[in-house]
Amino acid sequence: MKTRLRREHFLDLRPFSASPAFARLWIGSTLAGLGGQLTIVAVMLHVYELTQDTFAVSMIAVAGLVPMVLAGLYGGMLADAFDRKTVALIAASVTWVSTAVLAGLAWGHLETVWWLYLLSVVNAAANSIVMATKSAITPRLLPRDLLPAAAALNGITVGVMVMAGPALAGILVAVAGYQWTYTIDVVLMLSLFLGLFTLPSIRPEGVIVKPGLESLKDGWTFLRRATNIRLQYLLDITAMTFGQPLALFPAIGALLLGGGPITTGVLTAAFAAGAFLSSLFSGPIGRVRHHGIGIQRSIQVYGLAILAFGAVLLAAALGVFAPADVGEQSANLALIAVAFVFLAVAGAADNVSAIYRSTMMQAAVPDAIRGRLQGIFVVVVAGGPRVGALYAGTLATLTTLWFPPLIGGLVIVTLVWLLVRANPRFRDYDALHPEP
Repeated sequence: MKTRLRREHFLDLRPFSASPAFARLWIGSTLAGLGGQLTIVAVMLHVYELTQDTFAVSMIAVAGLVPMVLAGLYGGMLADAFDRKTVALIAASVTWVSTAVLAGLAWGHLETVWWLYLLSVVNAAANSIVMATKSAITPRLLPRDLLPAAAALNGITVGVMVMAGPALAGILVAVAGYQWTYTIDVVLMLSLFLGLFTLPSIRPEGVIVKPGLESLKDGWTFLRRATNIRLQYLLDITAMTFGQPLALFPAIGALLLGGGPITTGVLTAAFAAGAFLSSLFSGPIGRVRHHGIGIQRSIQVYGLAILAFGAVLLAAALGVFAPADVGEQSANLALIAVAFVFLAVAGAADNVSAIYRSTMMQAAVPDAIRGRLQGIFVVVVAGGPRVGALYAGTLATLTTLWFPPLIGGLVIVTLVWLLVRANPRFRDYDALHPEP
């Protein structure tokens, strides 16, 4: 009995045995995502090296926002009109080519800030289509009762990606340079094609609407009625807008905590470490029925953790535990460790929220419209941090590095409480009777 109880607290691996196709896609996505994180962090460091400007780093995310939104929406329409396997393969090919071009420019020493921006935009747009399509595919590969377990496994993917990727990126950039970092991503991404090629044909079920204005209007009409789905979007946008300090990490590593690129990688990896651990012990999550309450509480914990991270940065600015001169060669190890813990808590809370939000999306939305709703979901998930990068970069430029996370965490806790309190239907959401 004790052994069984211990097992029920750990990650549920049944989706792998239930669907070998899901298992292959998961492995390919994990390896490709790891490579993608190498490039994301390397581009941030590359832009900061070329400009020495935190605002320029934040603009990487902002530049890709509109193309990513448009691609996510259109990609969702494509996923509801054509074979989802084909749509994902074409979009993944665009991502692979743009990364290969980035590596080629780096090897030829031809890279500029504008090239880094342009290729990041292409990557963001293509990836949003891949993500939307893969999310719409998952419910067709697994029974509904295994969707929370699949979402938790995707949390493991995020954990591996963002925990190992940024740390490796910091080390690779410091030791081998940008050329090798981008090239490794090109190689790792090949694994995604294996996962996609081995999928069966997956055409949408139900009434098919051709991509275009009518398809977009059809999706918007459904979303207007889907109050639970709409509110989870708003809650996630709130968390990511006011609680995403990623764009500040290069400057924090260079100016506040010390350690340079390695500190940037460590702080970024902290989010993933929390996501990984929360997925590893995600067994009880699948037994929770009230996903709305789960989303509310996990996002509020996220906000408190970001607020605490801001307090750590304030302590660093005041000289707490600081070495004689804080810079890239002299890291404030004590505060870096504390910051890592709070960011890990934030990552864990965000992952729990993501499990509930993903399960709600996949269980409550009909297959015929799932691609479009997943497209909007991807825009929210990927677009929120980009708006957050603008918020953090702009506010840090006008004030100081510790202020955006400190005030942002407080805003998250307050706004989430107000939004959920005003929507009792969301609090009453029951996973056994999913309603959008």
